[in-house]
Amino acid sequence: MSSNTNFYSKKLDEIRDQTPRTNSEYDSWRKRTLQEWNQKTGYRDREYINSSGIELKEVYTPEDIPQDTESRLLGMPGEYPFTRGVYPNMYRGKLWTMRMFSGFGTPEDTNRRLKYLIQHGESGLSIAFDMPTLYGFDCDNPRSDGEIGKCGVNVTSLKDMEVIFRGIDLSKVSTSMTINAPAAILTAMYIAVGKKKKIPISDLAGTVQADILKEYIAQKEWIYPPEAHLRLIRDMMTYCTENMPKWNYISISGYHIREAGSSAVQELAFTLADGFYYVDMGIKAGLDVDEFAPRLSFFFNSSINFFEEIAKMRAARRIWATVLKEKFGAKKPRTLLLRFHTQTSGYTLTWQQPLNNIIRTTIEAMAAVLGGTQSLHTNSYDEAWALPSEEAVKIALRTQQIIAEETGVPDVIDPLGGSYYVEWLTNRMEEEAYRYFDEIERMGGILDAVKAGYIQKEIAATSYRRQIRLEEGKEIMVGVNKYTEKEDQPINILKISKAAQKQQLERIRNVKKTRDQLKVDRALQELEDAMRKDDVNTMPFILKAVEAYATIEEISNVGRKVFGTWKEPVIV
Repeated sequence: MSSNTNFYSKKLDEIRDQTPRTNSEYDSWRKRTLQEWNQKTGYRDREYINSSGIELKEVYTPEDIPQDTESRLLGMPGEYPFTRGVYPNMYRGKLWTMRMFSGFGTPEDTNRRLKYLIQHGESGLSIAFDMPTLYGFDCDNPRSDGEIGKCGVNVTSLKDMEVIFRGIDLSKVSTSMTINAPAAILTAMYIAVGKKKKIPISDLAGTVQADILKEYIAQKEWIYPPEAHLRLIRDMMTYCTENMPKWNYISISGYHIREAGSSAVQELAFTLADGFYYVDMGIKAGLDVDEFAPRLSFFFNSSINFFEEIAKMRAARRIWATVLKEKFGAKKPRTLLLRFHTQTSGYTLTWQQPLNNIIRTTIEAMAAVLGGTQSLHTNSYDEAWALPSEEAVKIALRTQQIIAEETGVPDVIDPLGGSYYVEWLTNRMEEEAYRYFDEIERMGGILDAVKAGYIQKEIAATSYRRQIRLEEGKEIMVGVNKYTEKEDQPINILKISKAAQKQQLERIRNVKKTRDQLKVDRALQELEDAMRKDDVNTMPFILKAVEAYATIEEISNVGRKVFGTWKEPVIV
């Protein structure tokens, strides 16, 4: 296959043609000044690389970036290619949404935590769900035993969602739900709660993650084979495009890819490749790219390598705008905007000396803001131990508020724009991402690459290399492999009571006792019939089953019956 057989190959060639090959100013400085200084001071050079394996020079100059950077690659905020930000006045017009990740134990526990965060200034809700919910199992399934409420809130039926949002006006908040395999079911539950509160479906605002491709890549929480999940996402995209103008039906997630051990470049490339697949899927479903693509949002990780994270976010905006315009024919400026939520890194948090995590999270949050995020979650310092305590989550929220209100950082848009290093690194991240796009395209696309295990192998290799560097001391984690100290459990942590499981079991027994079983059976049969016909949208049938108080497992089991299950290929 020649180098110019696909769109991404051509873009890669364009980037290579514009990449500076020599830097006379830098080379002259090394010979004239640096070499003598190093010899005089006895300096021993070592390897300087970032998480993506990109080697870094001591200093960068104008010769490191293409001469037309300002006009072609940078532009101005709110203008194509949006490198400097998606909105003309960015945080001067509106601060990022402070969306703290919540959800644990019972729906009552989570309802109290959401109200606590709203009281302390949170401007958007973000909900985590426990493992049984993520896998589409009810709380009374034997496989759920011991996991109820442990890593998020348990939701078995619509009754649970009603409790989570009790006393919260859904017309005044936006809600992000980190749910993937059963995303259509939880979206239907949210719609049903809104209807009970007399809120028009068109007024419900928020985001559901729904990014199933990254489940096969990184998080490993799926129910059906990939094609079945993608069909359900297509149905949800179509339904929401027609009925829910304020609902973002996919938050394409690089966060979990990064947490699985990828580099920043891999997170950038694999996340955007997933996004391009969903765009292509929507177009093939007959949707206008300018109608549905504006509500595809993204979810990135902000890790500890400060400048690398900023460059990643800037490159992501430019790549998305370019590909949507040149490959998919998008015409409206809004379609070209890559809007994203950011969460500070979980894998950089340590159980050793956990108060150090406050510092790590602050640095990562600052990178997200300088990178131009639209919303931000800051991790709590105790999350390497357990779900966050109220004290820890308040400190995490205050971290964002201090950045927003005291530092002056939001006052200027893209303040690092024009830095020789930042622009060089942004360009380099872009180039490395296109290398991956080209390779993925040659394999037949992202779905084929995932099913072949290629993406998983790339991430595993990166994670292994990093672990070796940590063990050899080439990469430092303070308190882990340097500046260590002996310590007992240094903090108090949140513990989920066993009563949570008992309470959930009692609630589902009452639901099943009081619901109209004939109505449930009829709704599930109609859903099965819809799932067997590819040209029928399943969302109205899922909503009908939810409103009849069918459980998440009963609804998921219809899909298991129709679509079957899936086992990941052996990766060698």
